[in-house]
Amino acid sequence: MNPELRAVLFDMDGTVVDTEGLWRQACAEVAAELGLRPGEVDPDHVHGRPAEHTAAHLRRPGVSLGWISERLTEGFARLVAHGVTPLPGALALLDGLASAGVPTALVTASSRRVVEPVLGVVGAERFRLVVAAEDVVRGKPAPDPYLLAATLLGVDPALCVAVEDSPVGLTSALTAGCRAVYVSRERAVPYGVLSVNSLEKIDVTMLRRLVSGEISVG
Repeated sequence: MNPELRAVLFDMDGTVVDTEGLWRQACAEVAAELGLRPGEVDPDHVHGRPAEHTAAHLRRPGVSLGWISERLTEGFARLVAHGVTPLPGALALLDGLASAGVPTALVTASSRRVVEPVLGVVGAERFRLVVAAEDVVRGKPAPDPYLLAATLLGVDPALCVAVEDSPVGLTSALTAGCRAVYVSRERAVPYGVLSVNSLEKIDVTMLRRLVSGEISVG
């Protein structure tokens, strides 16, 4: 018997909602407060990273990591509260999975202070559960967020598909043992990973075929 899809685990920022620009803006604002020039901020330490990681990258002598992390989270939450937009295909895919009886979870490096206004737009009812930054000791790229989501759903990670848009999140999902779809609009696609340029290209049948092995990648 072929393996069957048991759950789909979604990254949030840049995958379900268009918030990547807001996160970059929040990081730029804090970097400016710390006296850093734009060229001194490495995007690899921003995109898909938990606030604590980015805070460590921005840290300057005499400034605590906790203060920087809080400023990042506070700024991001403020910007998100002004309004976010679901990315094309996100709501249709979530509703299609619900109709097919496939549970979904939101697995994000963002704080719950950021998640709550997003759920107000997307609809909290569209997710069985949420794993946010506060729920794990080790965030992405460690496998812990995806392992926790699978555990709480009571499913084998190997029967889950993670939908991600960053190399950091992809590493987290693959290390946890999940199958993955990489939503890549501009970034290079890692070898052996199924990639699409929009959630509009994903449906329940594709995800089932990915888990069953009918879709071969790499």
